[in-house]
Amino acid sequence: MSAASSRLSGALVATLVAASFISLMSFGVRAAFGLFTAPLPPDLGITREAYSLAIAVQNLCWGVTQPFAGHLTDRFGARRVMLVGALLYLAGILGLMVSGTALHVLLSAGVLVGVGMGGASFSTALAALGRVMPESHRSWALGVGTAAGSLGQFVIVPLVQACIDLGAHWSAGAGCMAAGIASILVAAWFVREVPAAGGAAAVPAASARTVLGGAFAHRSYVWLVLGFFVCGFQLAFITTHFPAYLGDLGVSASLSSWAVAMIGLFNVLGAYLAGTLGGRWGKKPLLVWIYLVRGALIAGFVLLPVSTATVLGFGAGMGLLWLSTVPLTSGLVATFFGTRYMGMLFGIAFFSHQVGSFLGVSLAGAVYQRTGSYDAMWWGCVALSLLAAVANLPVREQPAERFLRLAGAR
Repeated sequence: MSAASSRLSGALVATLVAASFISLMSFGVRAAFGLFTAPLPPDLGITREAYSLAIAVQNLCWGVTQPFAGHLTDRFGARRVMLVGALLYLAGILGLMVSGTALHVLLSAGVLVGVGMGGASFSTALAALGRVMPESHRSWALGVGTAAGSLGQFVIVPLVQACIDLGAHWSAGAGCMAAGIASILVAAWFVREVPAAGGAAAVPAASARTVLGGAFAHRSYVWLVLGFFVCGFQLAFITTHFPAYLGDLGVSASLSSWAVAMIGLFNVLGAYLAGTLGGRWGKKPLLVWIYLVRGALIAGFVLLPVSTATVLGFGAGMGLLWLSTVPLTSGLVATFFGTRYMGMLFGIAFFSHQVGSFLGVSLAGAVYQRTGSYDAMWWGCVALSLLAAVANLPVREQPAERFLRLAGAR
């Protein structure tokens, strides 16, 4: 990022670094909850379905909270939103460490962590970057911020697994996660609050009702939001159940954690390339191809025999496609509506993503509990990939002029 970042002011570089670190830490910690799917339930005397429900609620609370966090970010800046979110996120992890029942797990890992993630997550970090970065650097910066989240998955997941192995208990990994979230409280202070010069802050703000009404009247936004639902369904299912799925097939916990880490490592490249190429080749066609290739990759993984090569290869392939939808989707939101209301409007898109996440995690837990297999979920992900590709075909990659006149969002 050196060539591009050298043309940014020191304050913007500091914001990019801080927001990327927050994206790295929050997403990396969030990805590690899947490591508890097998060891935590028997330790607490609860079912895997109950833990899956807690993580599903986490995703749903994250999604419900995100539009409100985005609205507060648009009005008051990202720093305070990130600080409050990090405190709630930290409280949820600490609460999980002392949980004794399924209800405690639901309230801590589910509700508290989910609400905290609404404020301290890569979504808020991307909204902050989208608001302050000049248009010439925006797509690139969104790619960097998203890639940082992927790097967090590569770094944090094996680190948490190492802590679990060292402490011989899942709570040792949770302690490692709590320390990581605490570091966000420091990084948030370096996030710039003022939008880029000449940005949308120069005109009076429209009401939230006006903004949302104008956005949902734009059909390309509606199609984009529907497609993002599929992304959430697939990613949350794989993040939460992939280690347990591999364990059921006899794959070691160490290899499983490295497979998840490979997703993170290769998504550093995938997300960065998506952000960079989206500014050159167009965001819509890239989204269509990402969903199509993702479906083909999942089908190939299910059909091939499980081995070290196929497990790590699947992790690498999914990594290239993992969060690559995020800079493209958030970039399209900025293309449609400008950056003034980006926090709230990307938050709405992300809510759709998290509704998909809720269904992906909870449905997988229910399917496994009743059939003892995840096969139906894998093939459902393949079918949804095709639907997401079709949903993005009608998207028109151009400003929503009617909305811009109505809400004064230029």
